[in-house]
Amino acid sequence: MDKHSGRGVLVTGASRGVGAATARAFAARGDRVVVHFRGAEDRAREVLDSLPGEGHGIQQADLSSPEETQALAAGAAEILGRVDVLVNNAALFLDPQGGGSRRGDHRITDTDYDSWVRVWRTTLETNLMGPANLTFCVARHMLEVPPAEGNPAGRVVNVGSRGAYRGEPDIPAYGASKAGLHAFGQSMAVALAPHGIGVVSIAPGFIATDMAAGLLEGDSGDAIRAQSPFGRVATAPEVAAAICALAEPDAEWVSGAVVDFNGASHLR
Repeated sequence: MDKHSGRGVLVTGASRGVGAATARAFAARGDRVVVHFRGAEDRAREVLDSLPGEGHGIQQADLSSPEETQALAAGAAEILGRVDVLVNNAALFLDPQGGGSRRGDHRITDTDYDSWVRVWRTTLETNLMGPANLTFCVARHMLEVPPAEGNPAGRVVNVGSRGAYRGEPDIPAYGASKAGLHAFGQSMAVALAPHGIGVVSIAPGFIATDMAAGLLEGDSGDAIRAQSPFGRVATAPEVAAAICALAEPDAEWVSGAVVDFNGASHLR
């Protein structure tokens, strides 16, 4: 094990996709991981069972609920002893008609007002208020419980999106929630740096996950891949590796940054 081994890591939205890959990546480095899920318990337990090493755990919470979010932080601290790294990965797209659409389009010209309000409220509660509330609880825990010798006080990595910058006309609530998450992360970087806690955000572009499989088929998939001069989209393990790197004890000086991770598909 290297010097960052054995840290306690809480990964939200870890039942699939980037969250699952991130949980596995931290565990492979010798860290202990709490796998968070909202509703997909079977998938989350599959991820938990796949993690190498010992000391891992699983926690359920709806991040749109402040009470469940607070309980998640407390439960993770109990399982891990100390949460050294928080990865705010969980997010959702919301179907404006309540049908559970994965895409969740709510273009302003095509959505009725009541659906528009519902989508915005629920998206912001989960994608922005959830990470904000969880960061509050975990950061206060980091301040109260000393780290192991040689470890920094803490690291927080927020998983944002290039959509915060390029505009998301079909899913504006999602794009706005990620822009808010980026700004929140920068505020926390300034607030928590004096206490040794680094906060950074990563802004991925399109990622090849099971939820995106339908969009990557046929002509639409060709167009998405063509957005990058590399002619492809990111993989979940690639994003997970970047998250792990940003959470390194030696990565303190990246705190406050929003790191573009989109294969030059969108340049600021």
